Amino acid sequence: MGSVSLKGIKKSYGTVDVIKGIDLEVRDGEFLVFVGPSGCGKSTTLRMIAGLESISAGDLLIDGVRANDMRPADRGAAMVFQSYALYPHMTVADNMGFALKMAGVGKAERTQQVGRAAEILRITELLGRYPKELSGGQRQRVAIGRAIVRKPKVFLFDEPLSNLDAALRVNMRIELSRLHKELGTTMIYVTHDQVEAMTMGDRIAVFHKGHVEQVGAPMTLYEQPANEFVAGFIGAPRINLIDRPAADAPAAHQALWNTLAGNAGAGVQRMGLRPEHLVVGAAGSGVPARVELAEHLGDSSILHLRVDGVAELLSAKVGAGHHRVEAGQSVGLQPDATWALGFGADQRLAA
Repeated sequence: MGSVSLKGIKKSYGTVDVIKGIDLEVRDGEFLVFVGPSGCGKSTTLRMIAGLESISAGDLLIDGVRANDMRPADRGAAMVFQSYALYPHMTVADNMGFALKMAGVGKAERTQQVGRAAEILRITELLGRYPKELSGGQRQRVAIGRAIVRKPKVFLFDEPLSNLDAALRVNMRIELSRLHKELGTTMIYVTHDQVEAMTMGDRIAVFHKGHVEQVGAPMTLYEQPANEFVAGFIGAPRINLIDRPAADAPAAHQALWNTLAGNAGAGVQRMGLRPEHLVVGAAGSGVPARVELAEHLGDSSILHLRVDGVAELLSAKVGAGHHRVEAGQSVGLQPDATWALGFGADQRLAA
């Protein structure tokens, strides 16, 4: 079992409150991702679960047992950090088995457990090497292996892929997802990268200024964000947000709003639409707009568009057929209002 419950968890440094009351249930065996911008409190919360930070208020339960005052070693949690923190004078095998050695586990059993973890991580051939002889991805696998051999109830990952290049990050995302399915152990994973969150998590907890704004499955957060912050943080390119136009607003702004808002009541003050739902056609075919920047990615293009009267540039994600569209060009926008989201004055999703 590896359930984790946070009940009214708070963290303060003197008079500064950094975690302002978090209630969260992590299910046994799930992969839960903490995501949010820098300084939102996600890593601090993870460190409180690990026992590396004290809890100012509230209760932390691991498998139903209050763990606030437990030593880190007694919590059944193993943490993998952004830095690999491997002992340079030890082989991979010795690094992975070090915690077991300190716990008094015999050499034969250590060798067996390290060997099994190496098989799972596909690094058996590296056991005799030293950290300086490994790539960044290999070092991260060793760090994960060091956690696996402890057979924890809960794995805690604090931005473990941040030091890897883009290709390795993709590979390690695949490997970590495979590892979770194979082990079936509860995993809590901290990242600021919403792509990692969307592709890896069974559920995502979105942090903001010491609070959890929303918890849910990736596509639930994407399609039904609780508020403007979640809508803007989840998804790349970020969601388009269009303010309700004033009575004397330009005709293009009025037309765009009317297309998106339909019969939305007066309580709706902003409409949101994902870039892939903003269809771009020839000039004169819809709401008039001008291309400010065209980013051609090969399989698709991101067009940044100016609509007269709308404060911010709009983004449209379009297919490869738009590769000839360039900055300065006039186009027509045909939003798919089926996917439009309305937000009230409190920035929450309207009912």
